[in-house]
Amino acid sequence: MSSTASAVNPDSPTRFQYWEADEVVWGEYTGDTVTHGRFVGTRDGDQVSIAYAHALKAGGKAGGQSSSRIETGDDGLLRLVEEFSFDGDDTLHVSVCTEVS
Repeated sequence: MSSTASAVNPDSPTRFQYWEADEVVWGEYTGDTVTHGRFVGTRDGDQVSIAYAHALKAGGKAGGQSSSRIETGDDGLLRLVEEFSFDGDDTLHVSVCTEVS
């Protein structure tokens, strides 16, 4: 994973689990800066739109919205190219999440 919002710890990257039914997506995540996070949203073709909230290991919480484009890499694994912002901050960030086999 890579992100413009923060440095990604290669030894403990944020890991996401996604589920989908009837074009509704939801999931959870945890990682180097997040103790636990949840998201919910929708998928329309190769576009995923979600709202998220998480607790930070340093204390406090964060939430926001994102829009992702689903891509398939040369290796056949999925990749999400995500543009996101935090509530209260209009700065647009980009992250790339890659499926692990």
